[in-house]
Amino acid sequence: MTTPVCTSASNATVFPSFSSYVRDRRPVLLRASRSLTANPNDAEDLLQTALTKTFVAWERIEDHRALDGYVRRALINTRTSQWRKRKVEEFVCDELPEPDPTPAPDPAELQGLRDAMWRAVMRLPARQRAMVVLRYYEDLSEAQTAEVMEVSVGTVKSAVSRALAKLREDPELALSA
Repeated sequence: MTTPVCTSASNATVFPSFSSYVRDRRPVLLRASRSLTANPNDAEDLLQTALTKTFVAWERIEDHRALDGYVRRALINTRTSQWRKRKVEEFVCDELPEPDPTPAPDPAELQGLRDAMWRAVMRLPARQRAMVVLRYYEDLSEAQTAEVMEVSVGTVKSAVSRALAKLREDPELALSA
């Protein structure tokens, strides 16, 4: 007389539908999935993928008593495929790819530069100064500046261009750079 090799397969329940199988066996299958991944969310995703594959093959599976084995094999195969497809973004190299940290600018130097810029702006003619302040300090567009100054947009463009040329030539700003 021979005894069955796998006694649990002979005592297994035959499931009439896929949904009843998932409802009854989900906790056991989720434990198996969690043993394959470190993250519980990844384990649920892995189980969902394996159950999707099982659902597609549901009609082809002849022995519904071996469904757990089928799903476990789908879990392992899916996890292996994910592992093989993962993107490795680390490379061995002789030098570190990070640039040397640039030192933070000295606040006193920045304040000195701001003061020099403001003195240079104050030396501009009143109309150019007003347009530069509106465009760059108040951050208005050329059209908004023209509206405030009651001039054309072309006038704003040319006046601001001349003012910036004067600021570039300012000797105090040349020393700061």
